[in-house]
Amino acid sequence: MRNEPAVVFEATTKSYGSVRAVDGVDLTVRRGETVALLGRNGAGKSTAIGLMLGLAEPDGGRVSLFGAAPARAVEAGRVGAMLQEGRPVSRVTVRELVAFVARTYPAPLPVAEALELAGLTELAGRRVDRLSGGQAQRVRFALALAGSPELIVLDEPTVALDVEAREAFWDAMRGYARRGNTVLFSTHYLEEADAHADRIVVLDGGRVLADGTGEELRRAGGGSLVSFDLAGGSSEGLAHLPGVTSVEIRGDRARLRTDDSDATVVALAALNAIRGLEVAPVSMNDAFLSLTRRTLETTS
Repeated sequence: MRNEPAVVFEATTKSYGSVRAVDGVDLTVRRGETVALLGRNGAGKSTAIGLMLGLAEPDGGRVSLFGAAPARAVEAGRVGAMLQEGRPVSRVTVRELVAFVARTYPAPLPVAEALELAGLTELAGRRVDRLSGGQAQRVRFALALAGSPELIVLDEPTVALDVEAREAFWDAMRGYARRGNTVLFSTHYLEEADAHADRIVVLDGGRVLADGTGEELRRAGGGSLVSFDLAGGSSEGLAHLPGVTSVEIRGDRARLRTDDSDATVVALAALNAIRGLEVAPVSMNDAFLSLTRRTLETTS
């Protein structure tokens, strides 16, 4: 069915010994979405991806891709994956390797098209074992595209790449997504999740901690930062102003995290406390730290 979601997790659990790597995850990814799994090391991202690709079976709950078991969707060529590990193949060219992999699928993408999408057309005749790290990562991306998948799953795709190689990779990924395909990638680079995902799912301790757009996560993590100069004045009472959730004093400057910046600024104006006022959304880093800190506080 065309209306069937691309990915569904239903109350999914997976443990390794005493460690609950995935702990009751409920998650739906719609067709055509680009979704980032964001979390610290050990948050459960790689385990979730393994369950999604049929590399592991859940202990409880269910995982389905396009309404079918993950292994069935993978065998049908509907899913492509780029995992963290991968060694270069000796004495074959980029074109030869992509063509070889494409022949294993029932309805592959034309090799020239896969090379173009991955930004490898000019490197098609070069040996795979003579590529740079960024170029080799694009080859892995082309191999994931070879079966003409409707969903592509990327596990930490830009780890150890320099800035230029990362930008080249994301250019290639956006070209694939623009065709209406579904992309799910895990990352611990907050700026990548914010820049390239329609939705960000924050995992922590094997659970879904937050799920929304970058802007929604920033609001959930504290909304806005209101900062101003104390100019020798007192910071007493700032924590009790409308909307304020935390107060930080840096030298002679106050930084108020608030979930209602308008109300906070109006209250400051009433106190005649506005000097050098700045209002800005919290950074993704601030939001992430705030969200995960709450988890630590509730579980400790």
